[in-house]
Amino acid sequence: MQTDTIIYLFDPLCGWCYGAAPMLERLRIDGIRIEALPTGLFSGSGARPMDAAFASYAWTNDQRIHRLSGQLFSADYRANVLNRPGSLFDSSAATLAITAAGLADPNLRLDALRIIQHARYVAGLDVTSLPVLIDLLDQAGMTSAADLLQEPTEALFEASRDLVAKGQQLFRQVRADSPHLSSTPTRGRIS
Repeated sequence: MQTDTIIYLFDPLCGWCYGAAPMLERLRIDGIRIEALPTGLFSGSGARPMDAAFASYAWTNDQRIHRLSGQLFSADYRANVLNRPGSLFDSSAATLAITAAGLADPNLRLDALRIIQHARYVAGLDVTSLPVLIDLLDQAGMTSAADLLQEPTEALFEASRDLVAKGQQLFRQVRADSPHLSSTPTRGRIS
């Protein structure tokens, strides 16, 4: 018997993607296979400093997402993520963690995404930090992925770039891209 598959294009720092999480879980429960592909929307040229104006913009969107989806955006998230001066809005590290989680089993990418989203939007943790991501994956029993993040290899970076490139290609193919949304795959060092 063939299982239906949905390809889910996402960025780990996208509030709208977090808003879609309950629907994705219902699809999984119904036996639908979900292939999670990161798009790099908020990495590379899509990364930016978190300043007061962007934090306000994000919080306004987050409240709309909450009203539409019921997903929680906590006070800890607002205080520790959005209102943290000098922080960076960059999904490179989270995308690398999701890639590491999915190397042995691509189905684990969605599990890693869910863990990272909860850590950000509910617990108010900095998921742009590799040590935070390592701890999250380790606590979730994804020890091999956590170990890979301890000292990322060029092979892991390449796998992440390839995964993002695949997501971006499909993003463009379905014409979901626009000049203000395009980004480049993860490059360089992640700290």
